[in-house]
Amino acid sequence: MAEAIVPHQEFKKPQAAKGDTTSLITGSEAIAVACKLADVDVITAYAIRPYDTVMQYIAKLVANGELDCEYIVAEGEHSQFEIVKHASACGARVFCGSSGVGWMYAMEALTVTPALRIPMVAMVGNRALDDPGAFGVEHNDALAVRDLGWQLVWVDSAQEALDVALMAYRVAEDRRVFLPLAISCDGAFLTHSQGLVKIPSREKVDSFLPRYNRGDLLLHPDNPISVAPQANEDWLMEIRRQTAAAMERSPTVIREVYKDFARIFGRDYGNPFFEEYMTDDADVVLVGMGTLSTPVKVTIRQMREEGKKVGFVRVRWFRPFAAEELAKSLGRFKAVGVIDRDFSLGSPFHSGVLATEVRTALYPAANRPPVLGFICGLGGREVTVPDVRKMSEKIYEAAAGKSQPLTQWIGLRE
Repeated sequence: MAEAIVPHQEFKKPQAAKGDTTSLITGSEAIAVACKLADVDVITAYAIRPYDTVMQYIAKLVANGELDCEYIVAEGEHSQFEIVKHASACGARVFCGSSGVGWMYAMEALTVTPALRIPMVAMVGNRALDDPGAFGVEHNDALAVRDLGWQLVWVDSAQEALDVALMAYRVAEDRRVFLPLAISCDGAFLTHSQGLVKIPSREKVDSFLPRYNRGDLLLHPDNPISVAPQANEDWLMEIRRQTAAAMERSPTVIREVYKDFARIFGRDYGNPFFEEYMTDDADVVLVGMGTLSTPVKVTIRQMREEGKKVGFVRVRWFRPFAAEELAKSLGRFKAVGVIDRDFSLGSPFHSGVLATEVRTALYPAANRPPVLGFICGLGGREVTVPDVRKMSEKIYEAAAGKSQPLTQWIGLRE
């Protein structure tokens, strides 16, 4: 059952750089500003920390007349995701989000969204799952949908949060993809931390981001189509394959969007899928996601002054996962250490989720350096300079052939 593919759209010529501003805002506020610039039609909300800072700022923008949208406060996370899911099916550009157990409470809605080909953009304010309760960052909440058809991207600054939010709508709403996309922002470390952010003009955004168009998939009385049919064994496998094909096309679209973003906005992120820091001559590297990049980079600079050639690879896109490209990069090093701000109980080697993915990516590669997994910074605990030094030492030992546990918990109380 072939799926119609709409050719890549032509976009308007970029406007001259005018009206750009710089503002001191948090990561959450940057996402809200992106919603304003993207002219989002329907936004739903339900308060849960640390995501609630997004809905608070959006409410302020609406109250001040700066954002014209349907802003609906639901009675729970499940309802808010259901509202935007159906609004998107009817042709509205939408935004929603949550954190921790709130994200899990919406799981039924999150599960059905990809197969319905709803290009919803959401934000996850990464937070530890209860119990025990914690407001600090862990990545298990967002990672819970990693096998369902959600695109997942992690950012590490307020500027990247705003930029990626704008790119998210281009990627998700491209007819070749039409899959939901979640932007993960580490709770407190990014959601509540301020940074200087360059806010582009509406003219630039309009030249970059076309209006959302569902075409023949629009749910409308004049276009009678079935949404969420009970297919059973008759068509379920074919529908699953269509969804999988959309995820397989996503990397091509992501590359196009990042390239176009650099051309119009003048900020070039290079490789969309992962960032490399001081890797050109590195002997060993650490790999991680999100805001742990800050303490890791600080430590690497210190170690470089001591003559230790350590590098860092920050994974941005977890889904789709750039397995071949990442394996090619990591194959250059003598050993690799993966820092997980998550856990995967009972997984191979009792590793975190990212470490397992990295090992899988390296399996068919010609060059397979030893990989150590580190679980660190759970529940919002700081990943400190001494922690990074300790992990780096362990990687050097692995490079030298010293046997040690393949997964190690770092920063535990003695």
